[in-house]
Amino acid sequence: MVLPSSISTAAGGPGAMPSSPPADSPLPAGSEDGSRRRRWGLWITGGVGGTLVALYAVVTPFVTPALRRVCLPFVPATSAQIENVLKMLQGRRGSVVDIGSGDGRIVIAAAKRGFEAVGYELNPWLVWYSRYRAWRDGVHHKAKFYISDLWKMPELEKKLREELECNARIIACRFPFPCWIPDRTTGEGIDTVWAYDLKHSGGFEARNLEITPERES
Repeated sequence: MVLPSSISTAAGGPGAMPSSPPADSPLPAGSEDGSRRRRWGLWITGGVGGTLVALYAVVTPFVTPALRRVCLPFVPATSAQIENVLKMLQGRRGSVVDIGSGDGRIVIAAAKRGFEAVGYELNPWLVWYSRYRAWRDGVHHKAKFYISDLWKMPELEKKLREELECNARIIACRFPFPCWIPDRTTGEGIDTVWAYDLKHSGGFEARNLEITPERES
């Protein structure tokens, strides 16, 4: 016996399953706008983050030297300073090494005068720029640049005295060696240049410079 109530339940009564919407029914407009905003937010966040990382990578090598115990930020050599250095090199030939070569101006100028010039610089951006300038000026075969940290050299004065040849000349720009007496000085202000010559002593090649005597307290 079939009851009429069972037919009613199967057709659409309280126990019937809800019908699924058509497959091609569009999503609400609000959902599309929200998805689009999220994509733009991700792009903007990625762009800002990438820009900050790039700025950090570029700026850090320039700022770090100024934060050391001895503040030595990058300051380009002036034309007068370069001329003073070249003046100290007159009558000499061979190799020139610039420790802390910056953007390579002195090294390139020395290479143009016929020296085999090498520059050592902590900032990799300045080293790459120096190499480009040397190539642009046609002296890349005489001017070489390397990344090196001056502050990792133990006792620079001692290293220079022990490893340089006896006819070497050491030239300091802007900051003289505190314990050495210069043989020549030229320029003034920030363009001052000091020259120190390695000496002969008693007919033997003594790799020593004159040392400033200590003052009695």
